Amino acid sequence: MDRHFDQELSELKETLLRMAGFAEQVVAQSLKALIQRDDALAKKVEDDDTVLDQLQVEIDDRCIKMLALRQPTARDLRFITMAMKIATDLERIGDQATNIARRASELNKEPLLKPLVDIPRMAEIAQSMIHDALDAFVYEKPELARETIKRDKEVNKLNYQLHRELTSFMIEDPHTISRSLNLINVAHNLERIGDHATNIAEEIVYLYEARDIRHQHEEPPQPLKVGG
Repeated sequence: MDRHFDQELSELKETLLRMAGFAEQVVAQSLKALIQRDDALAKKVEDDDTVLDQLQVEIDDRCIKMLALRQPTARDLRFITMAMKIATDLERIGDQATNIARRASELNKEPLLKPLVDIPRMAEIAQSMIHDALDAFVYEKPELARETIKRDKEVNKLNYQLHRELTSFMIEDPHTISRSLNLINVAHNLERIGDHATNIAEEIVYLYEARDIRHQHEEPPQPLKVGG
């Protein structure tokens, strides 16, 4: 029975990593669709969102059965509960990527508002946070997870700066409002991806150190509210 349980844990880990890899992929594709103004790729990101939904359901089902039938303790229990939480964050990362792809499709209907500088930088940091959080999981490196968490401040700072810049655009020229709002939305989605990567990193620390470090970070500056 122990060997069978170990096999179930291994399969759960493999499914979780497959989901993580797919989440990384759709984030990268959504940014590529935005930067290269690729409508077909944006549509593909939207269509692929169901894959992450299905993987989350599969992981939750596996975890619930293992909790009910195996009654795990200690680290195995932490791993199973962590897997469910990480799957939720990965599914939400997919939702944010889908939102970016939709905004890309809208932006492609109008001329480019400004060279994209801050958004690709935000995306680079957010993507590296996802990648490193998962590396921390695979290679059992909670210290890497802690370093990943610190980078969220950079994403928040860039989001705040971009909000200020685009708000100025809208005030100075009403013709930029729709494009500015779409870019603000993209920046917000990237900021949320950073938050979800932070959540995953916090779960990795909990798994390997049995320490809950949630809600122990400084509050980031709040972006300006624009629209409803």
